[in-house]
Amino acid sequence: MAAPVSRSFLAGLNPLVPLRLLSGRRELLWQFTKRNFEARHKGSLLGMAWSVLNPLLMLGLYFVVFGMIFPGDFGGIANARKADFALALLTGLTIFHFLSEVINQSPTLIVANPNLVKKVVFPVEIIPAANLGACLVNFAVCLLLVVVGQAIWGRLGAGSNLLWLPVLVTPVVLLGFGLAWFFAGVGVFLRDVAQTTQFLSLVLMYVSAVFFPVARIQEYPLLWEVLKFNPVLQAIRLCRETLLWHHPVDLLLLGWLYAAGVAVFAAGYACFAWLRPSFADVL
Repeated sequence: MAAPVSRSFLAGLNPLVPLRLLSGRRELLWQFTKRNFEARHKGSLLGMAWSVLNPLLMLGLYFVVFGMIFPGDFGGIANARKADFALALLTGLTIFHFLSEVINQSPTLIVANPNLVKKVVFPVEIIPAANLGACLVNFAVCLLLVVVGQAIWGRLGAGSNLLWLPVLVTPVVLLGFGLAWFFAGVGVFLRDVAQTTQFLSLVLMYVSAVFFPVARIQEYPLLWEVLKFNPVLQAIRLCRETLLWHHPVDLLLLGWLYAAGVAVFAAGYACFAWLRPSFADVL
């Protein structure tokens, strides 16, 4: 048993394997994504409007706390206004909340669908991927709010740097896929994982400079030597600097972000593929 399992894990490390799977099952993926998204708003009075209201309410709360009660400044541009601070805060919250949502929901996805798992012909990899697809809708809405807000209220306004948006968010989506598969697979065998993800999300929020400038972490060299490898922190940093503050894109940092995204994408799928043969036995 050990040899086949090892081969499945190593084969899964090829990022083209999950890409081919998602491409070949795109119609099924779309149907499950649509079902998951509709289920989130089923019976809700405002329905899809919550996709816009939730990020705005979240921004309002954190802006009052970190922008007014504890005044902050990300230091990205000179003479920054409250609107610039709010947009930088929303950018960080958008990326963090997307990944946090994926991490918190993934551990119970396979456990909650035993009937699908026990169907030999059903590609269970679609379950975490479809849930991530539903999360992507909210992610896209929040990114649109950032773009519109920057165009209307940002001191530097919208510029050609906005064309970098899809390039910058692609590795974040790859991170999401890898984390979704990893936590979905591990959550079948370690049910306690579902109880720890809230804490892990809280840790991720504070080590990713969501509420404060990266320079605060850089003031502590030993801490920065560890946290500078955090791809979520670097994704937030790049998006703020490029989209909001019109800094030139740090191509070296972007390359590292893509390397990390592809690595997590492939490793997360490989872990899921390695554990998948035992799902039915556990459930």
